[in-house]
Amino acid sequence: MKKIAVIGAGTMGNGIAHVFAQYQLQVNLIDTSSVALEKALANIAKNLDRQINKGIISNEDKTATLQKITCFTNIELGVQDVDLIVEAATENSEVKKSIFQQMDQFAKPECILASNTSSISITSLANATQRPNKVIGMHFMNPVPVMKLVEIINGEATDAETTNTIVALTEAIKKVPCVVKDAPGFIANRILMPMINEAVYAFSEGISDANTIDTIMKFGMAHPMGPLQLADYIGLDVCKNILTIMQEGFNDTKYAPCPLLVEMVNAGKLGVKSGEGFYKY
Repeated sequence: MKKIAVIGAGTMGNGIAHVFAQYQLQVNLIDTSSVALEKALANIAKNLDRQINKGIISNEDKTATLQKITCFTNIELGVQDVDLIVEAATENSEVKKSIFQQMDQFAKPECILASNTSSISITSLANATQRPNKVIGMHFMNPVPVMKLVEIINGEATDAETTNTIVALTEAIKKVPCVVKDAPGFIANRILMPMINEAVYAFSEGISDANTIDTIMKFGMAHPMGPLQLADYIGLDVCKNILTIMQEGFNDTKYAPCPLLVEMVNAGKLGVKSGEGFYKY
């Protein structure tokens, strides 16, 4: 693969673009908002500066990485000649299906269509296209330039050639590919989100304060970040949405989001991005 499009210039999208460009791949970064694209480039530059300060890359590497990224506000123009498209839009099934229909319409027939979704069915996204064998999940972890895992999700129709190509690409950008089947929450969030939800229940029941709950999990279970702090960084709205998708997908109330989590989201307390969640920022 030589040229990749990333749709969505938010936190995940600009991180994915950063990593592909850093490993000498030409990247078309696409978003309907030119302001979002400008912000994305600024964030990529800032993150590259962090890598320079840590001795990971040089100033020349930063310049070369930024030169590999071209911005587009038009999907049709941005995906015409690429080998892979990674959709990194908001975690909403209908929004993603609409984008996949456009990706399928405008991309060349051999192009692979991937989603960075953390919970939405890859099979359902593939069904919105005429190339379901070439649709796959690439679930990067946040922050993308730092985290090594890429959860690769096969839809029902994803063929072996597509999977093998994406595994090889993931290894080429120095990430660790883990291939899983399509199921609500896949593996990462199927295990992580119930843990976060249980931590919210413990907090809501007054068993302990947020810092103590997080400290127990950090020092008792060797987690780098406690579940409530992690929820704040993920976004409480995102956590709620993933839990709801799993509840509906499995038809099991054990995945239902804690009422306190729902209340906090309704109150606009979404975590880091709103300035307040279980902690204030």
